[in-house]
Amino acid sequence: MPEPETILELAAGLRRKEVSPLALTRACLDRIEKLNPALNAFITVMAESALVEAQAAEIEISRGEWRGPLHGIPIALKDLIDTAGTRTTAASELYQNRVPAEDAELVRRLRQAGAVILGKNNLHEFAYGGSSLVSFFGDVHNPRNAAHIAGGSSGGSAAAVAAGLCYAAVGTDTAGSIREPAALCGCVGIKPTYGRVSARGVIPLSWSLDHGGPLTRTVGDAAVVLEAIAGYDARDIHSADVPAADYVSALRQGAKTLRLGIPRAYFYDDLDDEVGAAVAEALGVIKTLVAETREVRLEIPTDRVVQNAESYAIHAENIARTPKLYQPETLRRLRFGENISTVQYIQSRHELDRERRRAHDFFAEVDLLVTPTTPIPAPAIADLRKDPEALRPAELVLLRNTRPFNVWALPAISVPCGFTRGGLPIGLQIAGPRWREDLVLRLAHAYEQAVNFSAK
Repeated sequence: MPEPETILELAAGLRRKEVSPLALTRACLDRIEKLNPALNAFITVMAESALVEAQAAEIEISRGEWRGPLHGIPIALKDLIDTAGTRTTAASELYQNRVPAEDAELVRRLRQAGAVILGKNNLHEFAYGGSSLVSFFGDVHNPRNAAHIAGGSSGGSAAAVAAGLCYAAVGTDTAGSIREPAALCGCVGIKPTYGRVSARGVIPLSWSLDHGGPLTRTVGDAAVVLEAIAGYDARDIHSADVPAADYVSALRQGAKTLRLGIPRAYFYDDLDDEVGAAVAEALGVIKTLVAETREVRLEIPTDRVVQNAESYAIHAENIARTPKLYQPETLRRLRFGENISTVQYIQSRHELDRERRRAHDFFAEVDLLVTPTTPIPAPAIADLRKDPEALRPAELVLLRNTRPFNVWALPAISVPCGFTRGGLPIGLQIAGPRWREDLVLRLAHAYEQAVNFSAK
């Protein structure tokens, strides 16, 4: 079966009625049927409703009622994003039969844009981990090598996109849960500025740190999906009333005027040799694309009190009532926050606000920051299974470089930048100032065009 085209390539054909939404949807459903048993990327496949939505899109487009580049495009959703009438489980036994009455706001926006919803992706239970090996519905496997993890917590979403089971997916990111699996599976994943995408209707892990965003095959496709889901939601107290940009048009501006900061300390420490070599090569390419590069030093926040306290508070009632419905490892992690005092939480939440204000200063002399997305490639599932004590430390290593940008609330993207000798993908992370997703996308797109890893 040939590799799927990109959303931007398909959109023109759909508008000209040369491409059929029904044919696209059937092709994705066929790929899911063939490949999902090995990958376990989907918890729920919404085949019947997807075909109905595709038929409706085909009729609308035939009448000239084209809604935009997502009209008729089959996409998937991480299974903690509410879908009216279809179960949303968060990969937990606790919610295995939970059926929301209302779509999440970002789903409403996707439907308004004409997207076809294929189904719900597997994940690390309640998004509390970076491996997607802790799920009531079983492990997610990496499409590049099924013996390795897909990352997490949006592991099913990254695996589905990388394997061509859908043209895009929407995930969530509390400490790197979009960017880390994107890096490990070889696709693109962007975490926008905190408050850019509504979190209403998304099962939370940490109110102060959760972000929603797209996973796609290319940067251009990420811009398309982000443009559809970004924007103010008055019913979400965390949503910010800041106008979103025309992200697709921004790609055409290129990167020649941009100044790049390279924070070597911390982000480039203790890299796997092959990751280090791939990132060094990527920096060599990027230096030819931008106006200036310089070394910068950042002080890195490491306090986890806010996430631990909020995660426990969200689950405290269910932990007291039905603890056995959680996976044991999830329950153990949630209980990290059980004994955090009110004073500790308030002090740490105040410090989080201070960190977000301080992050503004990072961009006084540079426009963007570039780091490896993960310090290591995807670990083998067997290695993490043979020693249960190794799982959480491995996840913390994988999330080391992504987590600070959640604390700082800054937009950040992971793009493919190479492969290990064994064929495992390597990711490059680009981050920018608050509300400047357009700058992040511009450099990511320019780099992608120069090396073309995303299509490989």
